[in-house]
Amino acid sequence: MRHAECAGRTLDRVTDHPRLSARIAAIAESATLKVDAKAKALKAEGRPVISYAAGEPDFATPEHIVEAAAAAVIDPKNHRYTPAAGLPELREAIAAKTLRDSGLEVGANQVVVTNGGKQAVYQAFQVLLDAGDEVLVPAPYWTTYPEAIKLAGGVQVDVFAGSDQGYKVTVEQLEAARTPRTKVLLFVSPSNPTGAVYSDDEARAIGEWADANGLWIVSDEIYQNLTYADDPEAPAPRASSIVELVPALAERTILVNGVAKTYAMTGWRVGWMVGPADVITGAANLQSHLTSNVSNVSQRAALAALTGPQDTVEEMRRAFDRRRRLAVAELSKIDGITVPTPGGAFYVYPDVTGLLGREWDGVTPTTSLELADLILERAEVAAVPGEAFGPSGFLRFSYALGDEPLLEGIQRLQRLFG
Repeated sequence: MRHAECAGRTLDRVTDHPRLSARIAAIAESATLKVDAKAKALKAEGRPVISYAAGEPDFATPEHIVEAAAAAVIDPKNHRYTPAAGLPELREAIAAKTLRDSGLEVGANQVVVTNGGKQAVYQAFQVLLDAGDEVLVPAPYWTTYPEAIKLAGGVQVDVFAGSDQGYKVTVEQLEAARTPRTKVLLFVSPSNPTGAVYSDDEARAIGEWADANGLWIVSDEIYQNLTYADDPEAPAPRASSIVELVPALAERTILVNGVAKTYAMTGWRVGWMVGPADVITGAANLQSHLTSNVSNVSQRAALAALTGPQDTVEEMRRAFDRRRRLAVAELSKIDGITVPTPGGAFYVYPDVTGLLGREWDGVTPTTSLELADLILERAEVAAVPGEAFGPSGFLRFSYALGDEPLLEGIQRLQRLFG
């Protein structure tokens, strides 16, 4: 039952106090999940919607991982509480992966296993930020970062890089945004939503600047194993970790990662954070009260993912690469769209400002939000508008869907904007 409103919050009819806390009332729903839910609702009504909204692989989790989980289900030792920071053997495997893929040698005591990458992001900001601390956030950015920073009492400072920069910020831009309250730099490569990958020289320059200014870095490496070469037959280039390029950062860097994207395990909810031992101890203490341990069955599955055969990972990566090339080629055929070629992840992030302010099928969109509504209603294609990731004027398309619907959806756009 609704009553009076106070600063946008419903008041309790008995006490006249707001029913929700200010910090929770201020949280925005995940825009990507919102668009995906709308697309699924329209599909349920019988409409042939093709959705590019969800950031999850369309592949099944590899069989050997599922088999490990099935075996774990019937083992009674997995029916009980385990250490809040994660199974010791999984933490060891994560430490090994961190050395292998991020070039950072850590002990298992520097790892906390979390309920997906989102919890790792949340806890990273919780352990680093006090009220008023500023975080430099290169934009476009993933939708969860602003809410995680806000919930930790931090202040987000956007540093925007457009399509003309390949969506990559420069040291000069970061320095212009830095203030005495700046404590943390968020660094994401490969990026969601843009797929941008910083070169070694670019990342090293940013890392050296951060080190010279005593900043902490939260580096989200969830897409580090999904990178692509210009030549589809060439080996995938490595997305170098910023802490590997600038080893002096090791004592002020938290790495965030997980199995979701690389191993098609979004629903298993296993992520992790790696960092200095004192910071990780703080995160583990927080998690002990917040969620305790991640599902043991999921942890056993993650252990199989990290230590088992990696051939299916390469098969999925090659499929994503094929789709990436198709998406860029077909979207580039639409007059008014600029499509930088992504170097990683599984998204394209076209600049659609050339479509705005023009009439399409009787509608004249002036923002990418209005454009996204137009293409959903008229072309039955779901994409996430740029407003979810920063400034208007862009759309995010995930190409983590089958080759046929990927092409069909873009062809619908070609007809709408032809």
